[in-house]
Amino acid sequence: MPEGDTIYRAAATLHKALAGHRVVRFESVFPALTRVHEDRPLTAMTIDSVQAVGKHLLMHFSGALVLRTHMRMSGSWHIYRSGERWRRASRDMRILLATADFEAVGFNIHVAEFIAEKDLARHEALSRLGPDLLGATFDRTEAVRRLREQASIPIADALLKQSVLAGLGNVYKSEALFACAISPFVAVKELSDEQLTALVEAGRQLLQANVAVSSSGLVPDAGSRRTTGRDSPSERLWVYGRARLPCRKCGATIEVRKQGLDARLTYWCPNCQGS
Repeated sequence: MPEGDTIYRAAATLHKALAGHRVVRFESVFPALTRVHEDRPLTAMTIDSVQAVGKHLLMHFSGALVLRTHMRMSGSWHIYRSGERWRRASRDMRILLATADFEAVGFNIHVAEFIAEKDLARHEALSRLGPDLLGATFDRTEAVRRLREQASIPIADALLKQSVLAGLGNVYKSEALFACAISPFVAVKELSDEQLTALVEAGRQLLQANVAVSSSGLVPDAGSRRTTGRDSPSERLWVYGRARLPCRKCGATIEVRKQGLDARLTYWCPNCQGS
């Protein structure tokens, strides 16, 4: 599943290309979206902004209308110049939204809906989200409080709950736990407030470091994620995806285990973090 940095990158790219421009074409395979377009044509609107909220992408239109999409495991947004050949098959297209200069194409998107701007605050999925790790108004105290409420479950499972922390995914879960030398399997109640605060800060800092805007105005893509600070592509991450390889700090063998109801893979160093 795309993590918060992936959605942030998509939103930043879409915003840069589309914001302030009028919609000239809209298509969708979702009947509910098509019905809204027929009743309130998007081609009479401009795109005001595109933002990421946790793992949700929100596209705001001038008619006080918002398109919410969620990528789930395989969805993605691409941006193309008008007439440019798509890099994905047309059968995978779920949403097409074009301006005079660009086409935004949502491929294999599973969740998409229009929401009235006035209803965003009480939207079921959005209102349940915990503090957004990449949000401008991130509330660290609230994040720790929500983690503390998950007292009996393993910390790795708690970190993935979007109602606790919005935007954190499996890669940064493993990397933040390693950075703080905390076992993924210890129950939340066994950790101090200082440890929970350190974890929250580690997750936030890792995400922020991987969406920092470059001098070209672009943010790095998911393939260049780095948590080690090292430039070599083979040394980008501390533990994630490195099962059976030596720990970069102590040399012990990195282990991997399925964890939680969704059997997400957790990577950790049994020496640096305990087993």
